[in-house]
Amino acid sequence: MKDHFQLFPGGDSGYGNALYAVFVVVSILVSLRYWLRSSKGDERLVVIYFGALAGAFVGAKLAYMIAEGWLHTGEGAWRHWVVGKSITGALLGGFVMVELVKKLVRYSKPTGDRFALIIPVGVIVGRLGCMSHGCCGGVLLESGVSWPAVSVEIAFNVVIWGVCYSLYRRGILLNQLFHVYLISYGGFRFVHEFMRLNPRILLGLSGYQWISVCMIVVGIVAFSKRMRQSNASSF
Repeated sequence: MKDHFQLFPGGDSGYGNALYAVFVVVSILVSLRYWLRSSKGDERLVVIYFGALAGAFVGAKLAYMIAEGWLHTGEGAWRHWVVGKSITGALLGGFVMVELVKKLVRYSKPTGDRFALIIPVGVIVGRLGCMSHGCCGGVLLESGVSWPAVSVEIAFNVVIWGVCYSLYRRGILLNQLFHVYLISYGGFRFVHEFMRLNPRILLGLSGYQWISVCMIVVGIVAFSKRMRQSNASSF
Protein backbone atom coordinates (compact mmCIF):
# COMPACT_ATOMS: atom_id res chain seq x y z
CA MET A 1 0.00 0.00 0.00
CA LYS A 2 1.21 3.50 -0.64
CA ASP A 3 0.07 6.94 0.32
CA HIS A 4 1.77 9.01 -2.34
CA PHE A 5 1.87 7.91 -5.94
CA GLN A 6 4.19 9.18 -8.64
CA LEU A 7 3.77 7.75 -12.10
CA PHE A 8 7.49 7.24 -12.63
CA PRO A 9 9.22 8.27 -9.39
CA GLY A 10 12.94 8.57 -9.69
CA GLY A 11 12.89 7.23 -13.24
CA ASP A 12 11.00 4.14 -12.14
CA SER A 13 10.00 1.60 -14.75
CA GLY A 14 7.39 -1.10 -15.17
CA TYR A 15 9.72 -3.42 -13.25
CA GLY A 16 9.10 -1.42 -10.06
CA ASN A 17 5.34 -1.49 -10.63
CA ALA A 18 5.34 -5.26 -11.15
CA LEU A 19 7.54 -5.90 -8.11
CA TYR A 20 5.28 -3.71 -5.99
CA ALA A 21 2.27 -5.78 -7.08
CA VAL A 22 4.13 -8.98 -6.21
CA PHE A 23 4.84 -7.71 -2.67
CA VAL A 24 1.16 -6.83 -2.17
CA VAL A 25 0.01 -10.26 -3.33
CA VAL A 26 2.59 -11.97 -1.11
CA SER A 27 1.40 -10.02 1.93
CA ILE A 28 -2.19 -11.12 1.28
CA LEU A 29 -1.23 -14.77 0.80
CA VAL A 30 0.92 -14.82 3.95
CA SER A 31 -1.85 -13.31 6.07
CA LEU A 32 -4.46 -15.64 4.54
CA ARG A 33 -2.38 -18.72 5.30
CA TYR A 34 -1.99 -17.66 8.93
CA TRP A 35 -5.70 -16.89 9.21
CA LEU A 36 -6.79 -20.22 7.74
CA ARG A 37 -4.47 -22.14 10.07
CA SER A 38 -5.91 -20.36 13.11
CA SER A 39 -9.57 -20.45 12.05
CA LYS A 40 -9.98 -24.04 13.32
CA GLY A 41 -12.56 -24.94 10.71
CA ASP A 42 -14.97 -22.12 11.51
CA GLU A 43 -16.11 -20.85 8.10
CA ARG A 44 -17.34 -17.62 9.63
CA LEU A 45 -13.75 -16.61 10.35
CA VAL A 46 -12.89 -17.01 6.68
CA VAL A 47 -15.80 -14.75 5.77
CA ILE A 48 -14.59 -12.23 8.35
CA TYR A 49 -11.09 -12.27 6.85
CA PHE A 50 -12.30 -11.54 3.33
CA GLY A 51 -14.65 -8.91 4.73
CA ALA A 52 -11.66 -7.26 6.37
CA LEU A 53 -9.73 -7.46 3.10
CA ALA A 54 -12.58 -5.85 1.14
CA GLY A 55 -12.98 -3.13 3.77
CA ALA A 56 -9.26 -2.47 3.71
CA PHE A 57 -9.19 -2.01 -0.06
CA VAL A 58 -12.21 0.30 -0.05
CA GLY A 59 -10.90 2.27 2.93
CA ALA A 60 -7.46 2.56 1.37
CA LYS A 61 -8.91 4.04 -1.80
CA LEU A 62 -11.28 6.44 -0.03
CA ALA A 63 -8.56 7.71 2.29
CA TYR A 64 -6.23 8.36 -0.63
CA MET A 65 -8.90 10.26 -2.56
CA ILE A 66 -9.79 12.37 0.49
CA ALA A 67 -6.18 13.09 1.41
CA GLU A 68 -4.71 13.87 -1.99
CA GLY A 69 -6.38 12.10 -4.89
CA TRP A 70 -8.72 15.03 -5.48
CA LEU A 71 -5.69 17.27 -6.03
CA HIS A 72 -4.79 15.41 -9.23
CA THR A 73 -6.69 16.80 -12.19
CA GLY A 74 -6.30 16.95 -15.93
CA GLU A 75 -4.81 14.46 -18.32
CA GLY A 76 -3.39 11.37 -16.65
CA ALA A 77 -5.10 12.06 -13.30
CA TRP A 78 -6.97 8.77 -13.54
CA ARG A 79 -3.67 6.91 -13.13
CA HIS A 80 -3.28 8.44 -9.69
CA TRP A 81 -6.88 7.64 -8.80
CA VAL A 82 -6.51 4.01 -9.86
CA VAL A 83 -3.18 3.30 -8.16
CA GLY A 84 -3.22 5.56 -5.08
CA LYS A 85 -4.18 4.05 -1.72
CA SER A 86 -3.47 4.48 1.97
CA ILE A 87 -2.57 2.20 4.86
CA THR A 88 -4.37 4.53 7.27
CA GLY A 89 -7.62 4.12 5.35
CA ALA A 90 -7.08 0.39 5.00
CA LEU A 91 -6.86 -0.01 8.77
CA LEU A 92 -10.02 1.98 9.44
CA GLY A 93 -11.93 0.37 6.56
CA GLY A 94 -10.90 -3.10 7.62
CA PHE A 95 -11.90 -2.43 11.23
CA VAL A 96 -15.36 -1.17 10.28
CA MET A 97 -15.99 -4.05 7.87
CA VAL A 98 -14.92 -6.68 10.41
CA GLU A 99 -17.43 -5.33 12.91
CA LEU A 100 -20.19 -5.37 10.28
CA VAL A 101 -19.40 -8.87 8.99
CA LYS A 102 -19.20 -10.28 12.52
CA LYS A 103 -22.74 -9.06 13.13
CA LEU A 104 -23.93 -10.53 9.84
CA VAL A 105 -22.46 -13.98 10.50
CA ARG A 106 -23.31 -13.79 14.22
CA TYR A 107 -19.76 -14.19 15.44
CA SER A 108 -19.35 -12.54 18.84
CA LYS A 109 -15.83 -13.56 19.87
CA PRO A 110 -12.97 -11.02 19.59
CA THR A 111 -10.77 -11.38 16.51
CA GLY A 112 -8.50 -8.37 16.91
CA ASP A 113 -5.52 -10.20 18.37
CA ARG A 114 -5.15 -12.25 15.19
CA PHE A 115 -5.25 -9.14 13.04
CA ALA A 116 -2.71 -7.43 15.32
CA LEU A 117 -0.26 -10.25 14.62
CA ILE A 118 -0.68 -10.29 10.85
CA ILE A 119 -1.28 -6.64 9.90
CA PRO A 120 2.22 -5.38 10.79
CA VAL A 121 3.69 -8.17 8.65
CA GLY A 122 1.43 -7.16 5.76
CA VAL A 123 2.45 -3.52 6.15
CA ILE A 124 6.13 -4.45 6.19
CA VAL A 125 5.80 -6.48 3.00
CA GLY A 126 3.75 -3.72 1.39
CA ARG A 127 6.36 -1.09 2.31
CA LEU A 128 9.06 -3.27 0.79
CA GLY A 129 7.00 -2.95 -2.37
CA CYS A 130 7.02 0.83 -1.91
CA MET A 131 10.79 0.70 -1.57
CA SER A 132 11.12 -1.24 -4.82
CA HIS A 133 8.71 1.15 -6.53
CA GLY A 134 10.48 4.27 -5.26
CA CYS A 135 7.39 5.96 -3.82
CA CYS A 136 6.34 7.30 -0.40
CA GLY A 137 9.48 9.37 -0.01
CA GLY A 138 10.59 11.60 2.83
CA VAL A 139 11.49 15.28 3.01
CA LEU A 140 14.93 16.52 2.04
CA LEU A 141 17.10 17.01 5.11
CA GLU A 142 19.66 19.80 5.55
CA SER A 143 22.38 17.26 4.89
CA GLY A 144 21.00 16.86 1.37
CA VAL A 145 19.78 13.32 2.07
CA SER A 146 16.09 12.40 1.96
CA TRP A 147 14.44 11.15 5.12
CA PRO A 148 14.17 7.33 4.87
CA ALA A 149 10.39 7.36 5.36
CA VAL A 150 9.77 3.82 4.13
CA SER A 151 12.60 2.30 6.16
CA VAL A 152 11.46 4.08 9.31
CA GLU A 153 7.91 2.78 8.89
CA ILE A 154 9.18 -0.74 8.34
CA ALA A 155 11.24 -0.44 11.53
CA PHE A 156 8.21 0.79 13.47
CA ASN A 157 6.11 -2.17 12.33
CA VAL A 158 8.86 -4.61 13.24
CA VAL A 159 8.95 -3.15 16.75
CA ILE A 160 5.16 -2.99 17.22
CA TRP A 161 4.80 -6.56 15.94
CA GLY A 162 7.36 -7.66 18.53
CA VAL A 163 5.44 -5.80 21.25
CA CYS A 164 2.09 -7.31 20.24
CA TYR A 165 3.55 -10.80 19.98
CA SER A 166 5.18 -10.48 23.40
CA LEU A 167 1.92 -9.26 24.96
CA TYR A 168 0.04 -12.11 23.29
CA ARG A 169 2.46 -14.75 24.54
CA ARG A 170 2.29 -13.36 28.08
CA GLY A 171 -1.48 -13.07 28.06
CA ILE A 172 -1.39 -9.31 28.56
CA LEU A 173 -4.10 -7.08 27.04
CA LEU A 174 -5.66 -10.03 25.27
CA ASN A 175 -8.54 -9.04 22.94
CA GLN A 176 -7.12 -5.51 22.92
CA LEU A 177 -4.05 -5.93 20.74
CA PHE A 178 -5.57 -4.59 17.52
CA HIS A 179 -6.73 -1.51 19.41
CA VAL A 180 -3.18 -1.14 20.73
CA TYR A 181 -1.85 -1.35 17.18
CA LEU A 182 -4.44 1.10 15.85
CA ILE A 183 -3.61 3.69 18.50
CA SER A 184 0.15 3.13 18.16
CA TYR A 185 0.21 3.31 14.38
CA GLY A 186 -2.05 6.37 14.40
CA GLY A 187 0.28 8.16 16.79
CA PHE A 188 3.38 7.11 14.87
CA ARG A 189 1.91 8.10 11.54
CA PHE A 190 0.73 11.50 12.78
CA VAL A 191 4.28 12.39 13.85
CA HIS A 192 5.96 10.69 10.90
CA GLU A 193 3.87 12.63 8.39
CA PHE A 194 5.87 15.77 9.19
CA MET A 195 8.82 14.02 7.55
CA ARG A 196 6.92 12.77 4.49
CA LEU A 197 6.22 14.33 1.10
CA ASN A 198 2.44 14.50 1.33
CA PRO A 199 0.36 17.64 0.67
CA ARG A 200 -0.91 19.67 3.64
CA ILE A 201 -4.61 20.28 3.17
CA LEU A 202 -5.93 21.76 6.44
CA LEU A 203 -4.31 23.68 9.31
CA GLY A 204 -0.87 22.67 8.11
CA LEU A 205 -1.63 18.96 8.40
CA SER A 206 -1.84 16.35 5.69
CA GLY A 207 -4.99 14.36 5.05
CA TYR A 208 -3.23 11.30 6.43
CA GLN A 209 -2.60 13.10 9.71
CA TRP A 210 -6.31 13.83 10.06
CA ILE A 211 -7.06 10.20 9.31
CA SER A 212 -4.44 9.21 11.89
CA VAL A 213 -6.29 11.29 14.48
CA CYS A 214 -9.45 9.35 13.60
CA MET A 215 -7.52 6.10 14.05
CA ILE A 216 -6.37 7.14 17.51
CA VAL A 217 -9.88 8.18 18.56
CA VAL A 218 -11.46 4.99 17.19
CA GLY A 219 -8.78 2.88 18.86
CA ILE A 220 -9.23 4.56 22.25
CA VAL A 221 -13.03 4.29 22.08
CA ALA A 222 -12.87 0.61 21.09
CA PHE A 223 -10.24 -0.09 23.77
CA SER A 224 -12.38 1.57 26.45
CA LYS A 225 -15.52 -0.25 25.32
CA ARG A 226 -13.76 -3.63 25.43
CA MET A 227 -12.35 -2.81 28.85
CA ARG A 228 -15.82 -2.00 30.21
CA GLN A 229 -17.18 -5.24 28.77
CA SER A 230 -14.35 -7.19 30.35
CA ASN A 231 -14.88 -5.56 33.76
CA ALA A 232 -18.63 -6.19 33.58
CA SER A 233 -18.17 -9.88 32.76
CA SER A 234 -15.81 -10.34 35.70
CA PHE A 235 -18.57 -9.67 38.25
